[in-house]
Amino acid sequence: MAKESGLGMAVAVDDVGGNARTISNDITNLNWEVPSEVVDITGINRSGYERLLTLVDFTIALNGITNFATNMSHAVFKDIGVTSVIRTVTITHSGQILETEDFINEYVVQRTANGARTWSATGILAETVVPAWTT
Repeated sequence: MAKESGLGMAVAVDDVGGNARTISNDITNLNWEVPSEVVDITGINRSGYERLLTLVDFTIALNGITNFATNMSHAVFKDIGVTSVIRTVTITHSGQILETEDFINEYVVQRTANGARTWSATGILAETVVPAWTT
């Protein structure tokens, strides 16, 4: 695949009822990580490290502008902290899809000094399924 910009991404997050809601228009920026734990297996007969990758995790941070319209960002996240529903998060770009099952463990709304009402939401992997891109 050719190199591309990050323009034209789509992000959907399940609401509390399990309905996927595309909230891309509300998101201003995001980042996600797929880290693995590393186990040191170096024997005393070695002078360099030997390591194995073990458990895989996933974290996501979403940031945006608050939208109170039906099925948009506030409707999706407003019950965070009240419920512990696992949410499907789907990132789509250029025909590539990353879908994970996450706990959204934080939803912060703020009014900035310039009058904007912004939000941030973070999530962590809730299921044992290793995140993988599909086409």
